[in-house]
Amino acid sequence: MRLTKAAARDRPRLPPRTLGDYLALIWATGFFSGYAPVAPGTVGSAVVAALYYAGGKLGWFQPFAPDSAWALLLVAALASYAGIWAADRAARFLGAKDPREVVADEFAGQLITYLFLPLAPKLAGLSGAFEAWVIAGFLAFRAFDILKAYPARQCEALRGGLGIMADDIVAGIQAGLLLLTLAKAGEYFLCA
Repeated sequence: MRLTKAAARDRPRLPPRTLGDYLALIWATGFFSGYAPVAPGTVGSAVVAALYYAGGKLGWFQPFAPDSAWALLLVAALASYAGIWAADRAARFLGAKDPREVVADEFAGQLITYLFLPLAPKLAGLSGAFEAWVIAGFLAFRAFDILKAYPARQCEALRGGLGIMADDIVAGIQAGLLLLTLAKAGEYFLCA
């Protein structure tokens, strides 16, 4: 039987025992957003979208500045690496290959989707461009995450935390490239 997030528990749950176990569970569940009773993946993505929007509005980074891309790339890489570690450990606690409560993959994938905005700096002058990017990025990532376009579905076959994370990382790249294509078209037609 192919295991997915919707699959029944396939192993006994093991309780967390160490501080590292608890930290892994907190990160893997997206600070417990993965326990949402309905659509935990969507809730996890929404948390990242809200944090990204707040960070841009509060001046933690300049959304359209090419210099911001490096900092965002570092954060996305750390979120992905920590997600692989945490998802691998949390899968043991939650008793499934890819538990629905684990949303660290959505955290990383949603963040990766937003990495491409600094590559469209001409949009900075358009009113509402940042807000449109945040919403479009959220919707695009959720669509790619659900559709699992090639090679995302094949990445689910990887073992452990990498298998949990890889399909969402691919979906984030796909969604980001789609948004970048649309943004470049917008720059051409609206900012020429």
